[in-house]
Amino acid sequence: MIAACLNGARHPRAHPHVPTTPAELAVAAEGVVAAGAFMVHVHPRDDAGRETLDTRHVIDAATAIRERVPGLRVSVSTRDGIVGSVREKIAHVAEWPGPAEGGPDSATVNWHEDGAIEIAEAVHDNGSAVEAGLWTPLAVSRFVATNWPWQVERVLVELVPGVTPGSTGPWAAERVLAALGMSPAPVLVHGEEAWAWPVLRWAQASGFDVRIGLEDTLVLPTGREAADNVDLVRAALAAGGGAPTQWPVPDPL
Repeated sequence: MIAACLNGARHPRAHPHVPTTPAELAVAAEGVVAAGAFMVHVHPRDDAGRETLDTRHVIDAATAIRERVPGLRVSVSTRDGIVGSVREKIAHVAEWPGPAEGGPDSATVNWHEDGAIEIAEAVHDNGSAVEAGLWTPLAVSRFVATNWPWQVERVLVELVPGVTPGSTGPWAAERVLAALGMSPAPVLVHGEEAWAWPVLRWAQASGFDVRIGLEDTLVLPTGREAADNVDLVRAALAAGGGAPTQWPVPDPL
Protein backbone atom coordinates (compact mmCIF):
# COMPACT_ATOMS: atom_id res chain seq x y z
CA MET A 1 0.00 0.00 0.00
CA ILE A 2 1.11 3.55 -0.70
CA ALA A 3 0.81 6.51 1.66
CA ALA A 4 1.00 9.97 0.13
CA CYS A 5 3.04 12.70 1.87
CA LEU A 6 1.57 15.81 0.33
CA ASN A 7 3.76 18.75 1.38
CA GLY A 8 6.19 18.27 4.28
CA ALA A 9 8.40 21.28 4.90
CA ARG A 10 8.49 22.23 1.21
CA HIS A 11 8.13 25.91 0.44
CA PRO A 12 5.65 26.61 -2.37
CA ARG A 13 8.53 28.14 -4.33
CA ALA A 14 10.11 24.67 -4.48
CA HIS A 15 7.29 23.36 -6.66
CA PRO A 16 4.17 25.01 -8.10
CA HIS A 17 1.84 22.33 -6.71
CA VAL A 18 2.97 22.02 -3.09
CA PRO A 19 -0.36 22.25 -1.21
CA THR A 20 -0.39 24.51 1.84
CA THR A 21 -3.95 25.68 2.55
CA PRO A 22 -6.64 23.32 3.84
CA ALA A 23 -8.46 23.57 0.52
CA GLU A 24 -5.30 22.73 -1.45
CA LEU A 25 -4.53 19.80 0.85
CA ALA A 26 -8.06 18.49 0.39
CA VAL A 27 -7.86 18.64 -3.40
CA ALA A 28 -4.44 16.97 -3.36
CA ALA A 29 -5.73 14.26 -1.02
CA GLU A 30 -8.67 13.53 -3.29
CA GLY A 31 -6.32 13.21 -6.24
CA VAL A 32 -3.85 10.83 -4.62
CA VAL A 33 -6.61 8.61 -3.25
CA ALA A 34 -8.13 8.35 -6.72
CA ALA A 35 -4.65 7.42 -7.96
CA GLY A 36 -4.28 4.64 -5.38
CA ALA A 37 -3.00 6.02 -2.04
CA PHE A 38 -4.49 4.56 1.14
CA MET A 39 -3.79 7.48 3.50
CA VAL A 40 -2.24 10.95 3.54
CA HIS A 41 0.43 12.57 5.69
CA VAL A 42 0.39 16.37 5.84
CA HIS A 43 2.14 19.28 7.53
CA PRO A 44 -0.57 21.84 8.40
CA ARG A 45 0.30 25.47 7.71
CA ASP A 46 -0.74 28.75 9.26
CA ASP A 47 -2.22 31.71 7.39
CA ALA A 48 1.27 32.78 6.30
CA GLY A 49 2.07 29.33 4.90
CA ARG A 50 4.41 28.32 7.73
CA GLU A 51 4.31 24.86 9.29
CA THR A 52 2.37 24.88 12.54
CA LEU A 53 1.19 22.69 15.39
CA ASP A 54 -1.52 25.17 16.33
CA THR A 55 -4.76 23.33 17.08
CA ARG A 56 -6.93 25.50 14.85
CA HIS A 57 -4.81 24.91 11.79
CA VAL A 58 -4.42 21.19 12.46
CA ILE A 59 -8.20 20.84 12.72
CA ASP A 60 -8.77 22.97 9.62
CA ALA A 61 -6.46 20.77 7.53
CA ALA A 62 -7.88 17.47 8.79
CA THR A 63 -11.48 18.65 8.44
CA ALA A 64 -11.03 19.92 4.88
CA ILE A 65 -9.49 16.63 3.80
CA ARG A 66 -12.21 14.53 5.45
CA GLU A 67 -14.94 16.63 3.89
CA ARG A 68 -13.43 16.03 0.47
CA VAL A 69 -12.59 12.34 1.05
CA PRO A 70 -14.79 10.91 3.82
CA GLY A 71 -13.17 8.11 5.80
CA LEU A 72 -9.61 8.85 4.69
CA ARG A 73 -6.99 8.56 7.43
CA VAL A 74 -5.07 11.79 7.98
CA SER A 75 -1.62 11.82 9.60
CA VAL A 76 0.22 14.95 10.68
CA SER A 77 3.80 15.74 11.67
CA THR A 78 5.29 16.61 15.05
CA ARG A 79 8.82 17.10 13.70
CA ASP A 80 11.47 19.27 15.32
CA GLY A 81 11.75 22.75 13.86
CA ILE A 82 8.05 23.54 13.63
CA VAL A 83 8.13 25.14 17.09
CA GLY A 84 11.04 26.30 19.19
CA SER A 85 11.20 23.77 22.02
CA VAL A 86 10.08 20.34 23.18
CA ARG A 87 7.98 21.96 25.90
CA GLU A 88 6.14 24.06 23.32
CA LYS A 89 5.65 21.04 21.07
CA ILE A 90 4.13 18.96 23.86
CA ALA A 91 1.85 21.85 24.88
CA HIS A 92 0.48 22.16 21.35
CA VAL A 93 0.00 18.42 20.82
CA ALA A 94 -1.73 18.07 24.20
CA GLU A 95 -4.37 20.56 23.01
CA TRP A 96 -5.33 18.61 19.90
CA PRO A 97 -8.74 16.93 19.96
CA GLY A 98 -9.20 13.33 18.93
CA PRO A 99 -10.27 12.32 15.42
CA ALA A 100 -13.97 12.37 16.29
CA GLU A 101 -13.65 16.04 17.28
CA GLY A 102 -11.67 17.06 14.19
CA GLY A 103 -8.14 16.13 15.22
CA PRO A 104 -5.79 13.95 13.19
CA ASP A 105 -6.20 10.19 12.95
CA SER A 106 -2.50 9.78 13.66
CA ALA A 107 0.70 11.73 14.16
CA THR A 108 4.29 10.84 13.42
CA VAL A 109 6.73 10.97 16.33
CA ASN A 110 10.43 10.80 15.45
CA TRP A 111 12.27 8.70 17.99
CA HIS A 112 15.63 10.41 17.48
CA GLU A 113 14.15 13.71 18.66
CA ASP A 114 14.08 14.85 22.27
CA GLY A 115 10.83 14.29 24.12
CA ALA A 116 9.62 11.52 21.80
CA ILE A 117 7.99 9.50 24.57
CA GLU A 118 6.20 12.51 26.05
CA ILE A 119 4.97 13.59 22.63
CA ALA A 120 3.77 10.06 21.83
CA GLU A 121 1.93 9.99 25.15
CA ALA A 122 0.22 13.31 24.35
CA VAL A 123 -0.86 12.05 20.92
CA HIS A 124 -2.13 8.78 22.41
CA ASP A 125 -3.95 10.51 25.27
CA ASN A 126 -5.86 12.61 22.74
CA GLY A 127 -7.20 9.48 21.05
CA SER A 128 -5.02 9.72 17.95
CA ALA A 129 -2.72 6.91 16.84
CA VAL A 130 1.08 7.16 16.97
CA GLU A 131 3.32 6.45 13.99
CA ALA A 132 6.92 5.91 15.10
CA GLY A 133 9.47 7.55 12.80
CA LEU A 134 12.75 5.62 12.92
CA TRP A 135 15.62 7.24 11.00
CA THR A 136 18.65 5.49 12.47
CA PRO A 137 19.64 2.26 14.26
CA LEU A 138 20.22 4.35 17.41
CA ALA A 139 16.66 5.66 17.25
CA VAL A 140 15.46 2.06 16.87
CA SER A 141 17.34 1.04 20.01
CA ARG A 142 15.60 3.82 21.95
CA PHE A 143 12.23 2.79 20.55
CA VAL A 144 12.49 -0.95 21.25
CA ALA A 145 13.67 -0.25 24.81
CA THR A 146 10.17 1.06 25.58
CA ASN A 147 6.72 -0.51 25.44
CA TRP A 148 5.79 1.64 22.45
CA PRO A 149 6.42 -1.01 19.76
CA TRP A 150 3.17 -2.63 20.99
CA GLN A 151 1.24 0.64 21.08
CA VAL A 152 1.99 2.36 17.76
CA GLU A 153 -0.26 2.08 14.75
CA ARG A 154 2.66 1.92 12.34
CA VAL A 155 6.43 2.03 12.21
CA LEU A 156 7.90 4.39 9.62
CA VAL A 157 11.42 3.43 8.61
CA GLU A 158 12.61 6.73 7.16
CA LEU A 159 15.85 6.84 5.18
CA VAL A 160 17.33 10.31 4.89
CA PRO A 161 20.60 10.91 2.99
CA GLY A 162 23.22 12.44 5.27
CA VAL A 163 21.28 11.45 8.40
CA THR A 164 20.61 7.72 8.17
CA PRO A 165 23.92 5.76 8.13
CA GLY A 166 24.52 4.00 4.82
CA SER A 167 26.01 4.52 1.40
CA THR A 168 22.74 3.71 -0.38
CA GLY A 169 19.10 3.90 0.58
CA PRO A 170 18.39 0.15 0.46
CA TRP A 171 21.51 -0.62 2.49
CA ALA A 172 20.47 1.99 5.05
CA ALA A 173 17.01 0.42 5.17
CA GLU A 174 18.46 -3.01 5.85
CA ARG A 175 20.50 -1.66 8.76
CA VAL A 176 17.52 0.04 10.40
CA LEU A 177 15.28 -2.99 9.86
CA ALA A 178 17.91 -5.33 11.25
CA ALA A 179 18.01 -3.22 14.43
CA LEU A 180 14.21 -3.24 14.59
CA GLY A 181 13.78 -7.00 14.23
CA MET A 182 10.23 -8.36 14.27
CA SER A 183 7.74 -5.53 14.66
CA PRO A 184 4.29 -6.11 16.16
CA ALA A 185 3.07 -3.10 14.14
CA PRO A 186 2.95 -2.74 10.34
CA VAL A 187 6.14 -1.30 8.85
CA LEU A 188 6.25 1.33 6.11
CA VAL A 189 9.61 2.05 4.46
CA HIS A 190 10.43 5.20 2.51
CA GLY A 191 13.37 7.34 1.48
CA GLU A 192 13.81 11.01 0.84
CA GLU A 193 15.36 13.00 -2.01
CA ALA A 194 17.98 10.93 -3.89
CA TRP A 195 16.98 7.81 -1.94
CA ALA A 196 13.24 8.12 -2.53
CA TRP A 197 12.93 5.95 -5.64
CA PRO A 198 15.68 3.37 -4.91
CA VAL A 199 14.18 2.77 -1.46
CA LEU A 200 10.62 2.63 -2.81
CA ARG A 201 11.52 -0.04 -5.37
CA TRP A 202 13.47 -2.03 -2.76
CA ALA A 203 10.65 -1.78 -0.20
CA GLN A 204 8.00 -2.82 -2.71
CA ALA A 205 10.06 -5.83 -3.75
CA SER A 206 10.53 -6.70 -0.07
CA GLY A 207 6.81 -6.54 0.68
CA PHE A 208 6.67 -3.36 2.75
CA ASP A 209 4.16 -0.54 2.56
CA VAL A 210 5.69 2.57 0.99
CA ARG A 211 5.30 6.34 0.88
CA ILE A 212 5.73 8.94 -1.83
CA GLY A 213 4.80 12.57 -2.38
CA LEU A 214 6.21 16.05 -2.72
CA GLU A 215 7.52 15.89 0.86
CA ASP A 216 9.92 13.11 -0.13
CA THR A 217 10.87 14.01 -3.69
CA LEU A 218 10.07 16.44 -6.48
CA VAL A 219 11.09 14.16 -9.32
CA LEU A 220 9.91 11.00 -11.03
CA PRO A 221 12.10 7.90 -11.45
CA THR A 222 13.19 9.29 -14.82
CA GLY A 223 14.58 12.42 -13.16
CA ARG A 224 11.86 14.61 -14.68
CA GLU A 225 10.07 16.96 -12.30
CA ALA A 226 6.75 15.50 -11.16
CA ALA A 227 3.64 17.43 -12.12
CA ASP A 228 2.14 16.97 -8.65
CA ASN A 229 1.51 14.43 -5.91
CA VAL A 230 -0.77 12.39 -8.16
CA ASP A 231 2.02 12.03 -10.69
CA LEU A 232 4.29 10.60 -7.98
CA VAL A 233 1.69 8.14 -6.68
CA ARG A 234 1.00 6.87 -10.19
CA ALA A 235 4.74 6.41 -10.77
CA ALA A 236 5.03 4.49 -7.50
CA LEU A 237 2.23 2.16 -8.51
CA ALA A 238 3.87 1.63 -11.90
CA ALA A 239 7.20 0.89 -10.19
CA GLY A 240 5.53 -1.76 -8.07
CA GLY A 241 3.52 -3.21 -10.90
CA GLY A 242 0.32 -2.78 -8.92
CA ALA A 243 -3.11 -1.49 -9.69
CA PRO A 244 -4.57 1.46 -7.79
CA THR A 245 -6.41 0.65 -4.59
CA GLN A 246 -10.07 1.58 -4.87
CA TRP A 247 -10.97 3.70 -1.87
CA PRO A 248 -14.31 2.55 -0.41
CA VAL A 249 -17.12 4.96 -1.13
CA PRO A 250 -19.36 5.46 1.94
CA ASP A 251 -22.93 4.27 1.59
CA PRO A 252 -25.33 7.17 1.04
CA LEU A 253 -27.20 8.22 4.17
